[in-house]
Amino acid sequence: MDSAGARRSLGWLLGTWGLTRLVLLLYVFKVFVFPGPDVTSDVSVIYQGWFDVLRTGTFPLGDVTWQYPPAAALAILSPALLFFLDYASAFFVLAFLADLAVLGLLLYAGLRPGRSLRGAWVWVAGVPLLGPTVYARYDVMVTAVAVAALLAGARRPRVMGALVGFGAMLKVWPVLLLVGAVKRRAWAAAGVTVVALAALFAAAMPGAFAFLTFQRDRGTEVESLGALVFHVARHFGWSGEVLLNYGSVEFLGPYVSLVSTGSLALTGLAFGWLLLWRLLGGRFVTHTLADAAFVAVLMFTTTSRVISPQYMVWLVGLAAVCLCFRASPMRVPAGLVLAASFVTVLEFPVFFAHVVASDSLGVTLLFVRNGLLVLATVMAARELWRSSVSGTDALPLPAQATRTKETSVPS
Repeated sequence: MDSAGARRSLGWLLGTWGLTRLVLLLYVFKVFVFPGPDVTSDVSVIYQGWFDVLRTGTFPLGDVTWQYPPAAALAILSPALLFFLDYASAFFVLAFLADLAVLGLLLYAGLRPGRSLRGAWVWVAGVPLLGPTVYARYDVMVTAVAVAALLAGARRPRVMGALVGFGAMLKVWPVLLLVGAVKRRAWAAAGVTVVALAALFAAAMPGAFAFLTFQRDRGTEVESLGALVFHVARHFGWSGEVLLNYGSVEFLGPYVSLVSTGSLALTGLAFGWLLLWRLLGGRFVTHTLADAAFVAVLMFTTTSRVISPQYMVWLVGLAAVCLCFRASPMRVPAGLVLAASFVTVLEFPVFFAHVVASDSLGVTLLFVRNGLLVLATVMAARELWRSSVSGTDALPLPAQATRTKETSVPS
């Protein structure tokens, strides 16, 4: 692509980001009203309630909805940095800045030789597809840490490890980024960071690890893959009910524990597959680290007992990192994640009442969204296996051939 074309492409990308993010801000600040339940209430009610407890020097031990590792306290307390704004407004601004940080990281990576702006486009398009929920949860902040970790991985494994350790203490899932790390320095740095932060929080604030019990006691959330069993069963006389439980809307009643156990078993199978891949994988190239992280998080998200809408932010961010690399085979799975993101905003918040009621519209939306996630997971796993275990796609090319191939792919 010539320099004029590159400038135009970059201009369109930045313009699209600016316009879509302005719309998101108008929604969270309630200049416009987004259809469905108010997604900002988690910030103004739940997060602010936690903030009031955390700033006294303790974790919210009496609140079972606190289900996060101790460093999550930093995200909840962060609006205090913008002391001139009320809590909710400050949180939305910080979420916006985290979004901007991810864009900056993807642009820096995508503009380097041999890279692509496709990853930045995935982020620019994927975030607004999820609606204002993105700015009303702290997951976008965690995603920013994860994106920085993956992009640092190839050249700075210790930096990657430290960021992964910090991310894991924010919301656990970033530990999966290490599945494709081949340098021990990354693992060691992650371990040191986790131990140091855990010791610091355990010494400074009571109840730092109460979240482990709260997470263990969760049931089957209505948007999860396993929940489809009960959405269908309700039409055939299943006697259970749908209630707000442990901070999410869950199914309670006969066979729920069985389905929850089945979800955990699927997660165990996913872990086994990843272990087998790691043992047999022999062709690790520059994009393998990001591809493996994307596959791992896809697997654990899709098989989870809970698939909250904000989880999709993680997948969009990791898909964007994959597509920063021209040779990544994750284009189709990334496209499926974007499609699933659009269906996600329809099932929550737009038509969430239909999901809770298990009517035809709600069940159809869940079948489509979860079906897209399952398909993306299977295809991404297959591509990862082919490129690093059984295929020749990832074999190093001669330098001249690499340059020729890279110049023929548009950014």
